[in-house]
Amino acid sequence: MGKLRYTVPNSFTALSLLLGLGSIITTQVGDLEFAAWLIVWCGLLDTMDGVAARLLKATSGFGAEFDSMADLVSFGVAPAVLVFNAGLQIAGVELESGQFWVLVTACGVFVLAGAMRLARFNLATGAPRTGWFTGVPITACGGGLVSSMVLVLIHHEDIATSLPLHLYLPIIMFVLAILMVSRLRFPKAVIRKSMIINVFMFANIAGIFFCGIFRIFPEYLFGIGLFLLISGIIAGRITRDE
Repeated sequence: MGKLRYTVPNSFTALSLLLGLGSIITTQVGDLEFAAWLIVWCGLLDTMDGVAARLLKATSGFGAEFDSMADLVSFGVAPAVLVFNAGLQIAGVELESGQFWVLVTACGVFVLAGAMRLARFNLATGAPRTGWFTGVPITACGGGLVSSMVLVLIHHEDIATSLPLHLYLPIIMFVLAILMVSRLRFPKAVIRKSMIINVFMFANIAGIFFCGIFRIFPEYLFGIGLFLLISGIIAGRITRDE
């Protein structure tokens, strides 16, 4: 039973990796909406993976490395492929055009920054734990924002057609890449001293799981993801380590 308990969190990680691969395949066959939901589900599995590892006391070096490999696929490569195809199908970016190469570059930089972010995180696993990340995690960027953004664009064609997405999509990917490799302090989802913050955090986690499982209200997912990104960056600037 000692080693068997490691199977639970590693199984969540393995499923997340496979769903990330499924998202890439689904994107390539043209179903961007389902591909985006698959990335959202990867985010839910990533949360369950962490909770299971802590509850079962099943953290390990292998688990940390395996989790990073899965995260790179599910929250790095899959979102980049999703945005690239959204640029072609939704934004109307033409192949071999200048906009095309800018979008390709932005998606490539996003994946590269995500890989660097994960490598830096693994190097810091032996350091004393705090309630803060260094840089915005790839799960928040790829799993929380990119997937829900594409879902909102799919669900609201009027918004998608009214925006210069050929410009916005690369900018968003470049900005998220910079945030991932930055030295910004960004809060982890851990128990805090403030009861209000804890209630808010658990309520939103419940809301995210509800929307993700039933594939509804991507607007909420995108809105809360954007709010948490902005508020997290602000919190990191004005507070001290806990």
